Amino acid sequence: MPEENLSNLSSPFRGTGGFLDSVVKRLTYYKELGNKTFAQLSDKDFHFNPGEECNNIAIIIQHMHGNMLSRWTGFLTSDGEKEWRKRDAEFEDQNLSKEQLINLWEEGWKCFLDVLRALPDAYLENTVHIRNEPLSVVDAINRQLAHYPYHVGQIIYAAKIIKNKNWHNLSVPKGQSFLSNELKSNP
Repeated sequence: MPEENLSNLSSPFRGTGGFLDSVVKRLTYYKELGNKTFAQLSDKDFHFNPGEECNNIAIIIQHMHGNMLSRWTGFLTSDGEKEWRKRDAEFEDQNLSKEQLINLWEEGWKCFLDVLRALPDAYLENTVHIRNEPLSVVDAINRQLAHYPYHVGQIIYAAKIIKNKNWHNLSVPKGQSFLSNELKSNP
């Protein structure tokens, strides 16, 4: 395949503004997968622990909440690991209700997405710190772009174990890929 000269192409994903829009779009998608998962769960399901070394859904939410608030409060001006964060407590089941956990989920995502949406493109080359490690703003964003979907995947996997045959698929169900592809090609 011959190499293409991409330097002359115009695209909303080329340049820094496109990067931020793309990140917000991708992460909003993962947030929505979490929302759709939570809608299928009862209060007790959030606390189901599939194994001794596993975190239940409540703990994952607590951790994501703490991480998001710590990383994105004062994002450009203070270290992403705040002194007020109680990271170890995030990994202790605090017996919060489904409603309380969803409130934590929403608060964390709001903090994170509000910062991303307001971040000027000019700041993408700045340096921020997480645990005293200097990172470019783009690298700090990419770090979370890997971190948050990782935990959303854990939440979904745990929910599938809990719901088993009562799980309502969030994507293309097994054995229906052909139908999904057919619908895309014949709108």
